[in-house]
Amino acid sequence: MKLKIFSFCCLITLGIQANAQKFITTKGKNIIGVDGKPFLMKGTNLGNWLVPEGYMFRFSNTNSPRLINQAFTELIGPDATKAFWKKYLDVYITQEDIHYLKRIGMNSIRVPFNYRLFTNENYMGDNDSTRGFTMLNRVIKWCKAEGLYVLLDMHCAPGGQTGDNIDDGSGYPFLFENEESQQQCVNIWKKIAAHYANEPTVIGYDLLNEPIAHYFDKDKLNPLLEPMYKKITIAIRMVDKNHLLFLGGAQWDSNFQPFGAPFDSKLVYTFHKYWTAPTKEVIQDYIDFSNKYNVPLYCGETGENDDAWVEAFRKTLDENNIGWHYWPYKKMDNTKGIITFKVPQYYDQVIQFADTTRRSFEDIRSNRPKNIEEIEAALNGFLENCAFKNCIPNEGYIKALGFNFTLDSKK
Repeated sequence: MKLKIFSFCCLITLGIQANAQKFITTKGKNIIGVDGKPFLMKGTNLGNWLVPEGYMFRFSNTNSPRLINQAFTELIGPDATKAFWKKYLDVYITQEDIHYLKRIGMNSIRVPFNYRLFTNENYMGDNDSTRGFTMLNRVIKWCKAEGLYVLLDMHCAPGGQTGDNIDDGSGYPFLFENEESQQQCVNIWKKIAAHYANEPTVIGYDLLNEPIAHYFDKDKLNPLLEPMYKKITIAIRMVDKNHLLFLGGAQWDSNFQPFGAPFDSKLVYTFHKYWTAPTKEVIQDYIDFSNKYNVPLYCGETGENDDAWVEAFRKTLDENNIGWHYWPYKKMDNTKGIITFKVPQYYDQVIQFADTTRRSFEDIRSNRPKNIEEIEAALNGFLENCAFKNCIPNEGYIKALGFNFTLDSKK
């Protein structure tokens, strides 16, 4: 009888251990894979898909999703703009893209999203509050089939967490001062966490992308950052104790000074780094933080540079046990990313209109191109060119990241 009880207890223990190994976790300064070994994230960001950015469309002034949508609506009208976004969401990132990322050697991706996808607010041609799950479920399913892990990144939070075009807000990080925005942010994260609580393909949740731009009063706003993270964490842990939580520093994910001791057992601290020297010295403060609190580090965004810099900084991160997702995966007319695609015919007219001052309806009328058929052709050409079959891999960039590039790498 005692033997049976002992055997039964062993089975229960093994079952608990097996379940614990189902999800990526943390141990000290390491992120731990499901095999129990350190897991170093290596991949890219699906930028410009669920959060369109003006510079990715080659615009200078029209730089947020809201402003891009406004420019397109003024050019081709609301119905055609809605149709554009519907097709855009279906073609910009597809199963072929995900298969390719796995094929060249990535083990994970970061997916930026706008909170509006989980509300009834009009965004990218729709106001269905379930569309966020529709889009994320789709890409997670593709990644699951390929063996790629997914990090979910709230790039745009209610009220705006950054105060610039990055958060698609109103030019100030109102999130930290508006109680309703904070509660909406908490509620959305709780809803997302409940939905993916048992999905091991999801690594975790990047709670707020690049909070509090440097233009604003740091003494006033920075002390509000960690309390906001704690609010979100409490809500997530009510429904999901499995996934990692990623905390980005203040001032564009660059400043860890607002952080105290870790308040959750599965925290990863994330920084972004662009256009600095690609050396250990520029990340030493983060390494010191990691050593002090015995926590993992992660570089959520970097890149947008030449191949030599990309390779040098990638090696710096690797040597210091820091996982990374380079930015971006796909961008028009660009060699500083994984793949690129050509500028369509007549697109210069779209750029010209988007970057022209349009303060009044008279401005809109006078600057709107006369040949709208060419504008429609340009936007349709964008949708055609950005499809994976028409994209061109950047060999030097891919090799700089340590991934595989072959002539048949798109097959």
